[in-house]
Amino acid sequence: MHSDSSAPKPLVANEGIKTASNHLRGNLKAEFSDLATPHVSADAEQLIKFHGTYIQDDRDQRITLKRAGKDKAWSFMLRVRLPGGKATPKQWLVLDGLAEQYQFPSLRLTTRQTFQFHGVLKGQMKPLVKAMHTVLLDSIAACGDVNRNVMAPVNPEQSPVQELVYQDAKGWSDYALPKSRAYHEIFLDEELVAGGEPEREPMYGDTYLPRKFKTGFAVPPSNDVDVYSQDLGYIAVIENGQLVGYDVTVGGGLGMSHGNEETFPRVADTLGFITRDQVNAVGHAVITTQRDFGDRTNRKHARLKYTIEDRGIAWFKAQVEERSGVKFGAPRAGKFTTIQDQHGWHQNADGTWFYGLHILSGRIIDRAGWPMKTALREVAQLLEGTRGDFRLTPSQNLTISGVSAELKPKVDAILAKHGLDKENERSGLRLNALSCVALPTCGLALAESERALPEILEKFETVLDESGLRHDAISLRVTGCPNGCARPYLAEIGFVGKAPGKYALYLGAAYTGGRLNRLVAPSITIDDAVKLLDPVIKRYAKERAAGERFGDFCERVILPWHRRPRARRRAQARRTGGLSEVSA
Repeated sequence: MHSDSSAPKPLVANEGIKTASNHLRGNLKAEFSDLATPHVSADAEQLIKFHGTYIQDDRDQRITLKRAGKDKAWSFMLRVRLPGGKATPKQWLVLDGLAEQYQFPSLRLTTRQTFQFHGVLKGQMKPLVKAMHTVLLDSIAACGDVNRNVMAPVNPEQSPVQELVYQDAKGWSDYALPKSRAYHEIFLDEELVAGGEPEREPMYGDTYLPRKFKTGFAVPPSNDVDVYSQDLGYIAVIENGQLVGYDVTVGGGLGMSHGNEETFPRVADTLGFITRDQVNAVGHAVITTQRDFGDRTNRKHARLKYTIEDRGIAWFKAQVEERSGVKFGAPRAGKFTTIQDQHGWHQNADGTWFYGLHILSGRIIDRAGWPMKTALREVAQLLEGTRGDFRLTPSQNLTISGVSAELKPKVDAILAKHGLDKENERSGLRLNALSCVALPTCGLALAESERALPEILEKFETVLDESGLRHDAISLRVTGCPNGCARPYLAEIGFVGKAPGKYALYLGAAYTGGRLNRLVAPSITIDDAVKLLDPVIKRYAKERAAGERFGDFCERVILPWHRRPRARRRAQARRTGGLSEVSA
């Protein structure tokens, strides 16, 4: 007998787990109450993501523990939900205090504008969540097959337009939260109401989305949120100094798998213009379309980008218009010119000040001669009770915001006392570098990322200094695996972990985030990559056109045309009316 190829494919196991979970509850309450084991069950591992946490282990200890006949050094990563990256001084102090109390090594700022705790033991989870709850912080939907932390402009006080964009982003974040009370029952001991109305998820349904979903709001000329990497993007349209609406983008996503041509990074398509009051209706329609048509049989093919690749952007646009009742207008947003955070002091429209502080890889920790954690604790204590607060940026940096003229010199004094006043006097490459956590905590990492980044930067800075390019803004991003958490496929120089000490090297993305880079070397060491790029960088210094970015130079002069994988060409042809070869 032969199998019927037309028969429906079986759903992936995650779908059954979600269906049987009673809206994300499963057996999690009992499992987190059982402290005899340091981890949770396999099914629970899938459900805890919806509550903002992953189970991990210290991979540096794996071999030693295995040889000793011991279990892995299990712990949890907890990610905070923080729309637009805005945190009050009191919230900062609570998170800082929790890191001290539970002996986590640090606070870490992520590429999605939020905090992550690493090394959380099972028995610490509920106390940690309860303490966060006292300052109105949670980790609901920070991970999982739902709309995750919403990214937005860093300093809303800079202008009335940016404040409105932040409010719209916050509004969408609240709207898109799952309605389930499972998180509150599991971690905050809220009692399940007996005999009440059945719980419903009007937007997500009983099985939520096929895969994760990300949203970003951008305000030109800054594409700091990498809006074209988002499943759903809103690009502010500003006319005569007023926010009149947004251009909507859909279908961005950067995860892929090495050697699997059916997986690939993708930049978003633009659907068109909408007004501010249509943001939530359009977002709802985008999510429900993906809910109903996304692939639930293959998680590597389950992101919105594949739904759009398979069915076409015209079909998807028609679905969103029908479901939302919104007719898209012609795109109207301005151009992007930068992705770099604003460093140093800048004055807001309301007269207050903000200070942009560079933090390599977003790692906030006290090291010898570099007490970042202590310094920021002192700043938070200074700002508590004032208008000041903190803003986490999409580039893993921090702005100390809403600072009055009176407190400005005091913030300066704290930073100078701890040696942090020179952090912004770095190379243009360093100020535009990102990395994921990777080893030792990420279970997916194939190579080092955060721990390797300082050495990578030093080696390239030597070449840049020789070429007179030390202060040129060039984006370099490193990830330990191809899932792309630090958005390496939108870097002018991208390293993607392949094996210990080996990386896939990509070149030639548009600095402002609108074009993907291309694979140059499928497996290369950092030293060999520096040797390979040394003459390219020096040629760029001598031959570039006026204002030409490094990625654009590589695209124009250095990189030959590489044919896309066959499946990718077919998808490209559908979108371009039959063209089989087009520039990236």
